[in-house]
Amino acid sequence: MTNEKPVLTFKNKTFRRSFRLAFNGICLVFKYEKNMKVHCLSAILITVLGLSFKLTQTEWLFLVLAVAFVIFAEMVNTACERIVDLCTGEYNELAKHAKDIAAGAVLIATIGAVIIGAIIFMPYLLAFFIK
Repeated sequence: MTNEKPVLTFKNKTFRRSFRLAFNGICLVFKYEKNMKVHCLSAILITVLGLSFKLTQTEWLFLVLAVAFVIFAEMVNTACERIVDLCTGEYNELAKHAKDIAAGAVLIATIGAVIIGAIIFMPYLLAFFIK
């Protein structure tokens, strides 16, 4: 008798099912994570601002990448938190470190996005308010 645990695999059988499950993951983050709602509201406001200032294609490219990276980081952070919570039901210093590091990744992505947004929007805002 071995002490090996059975390996559970839940391989997606179809490409369509993979997309459905991925979309479900996006919906779960929107449903349960307050910060994701804040990120998405920010993305909507940035989009409206970008449309009103008629940004260039290159400016849109950087904004879309920045927004996507923040949302990606938030989703990875949420997945890390769920995994840590699943693995330990009590306080654990390493679990805290894992959660803090994942949250730090979101903060870094957000700071980068804010800097990109400031670089892109500052000239437009200055021109708008100095007129």
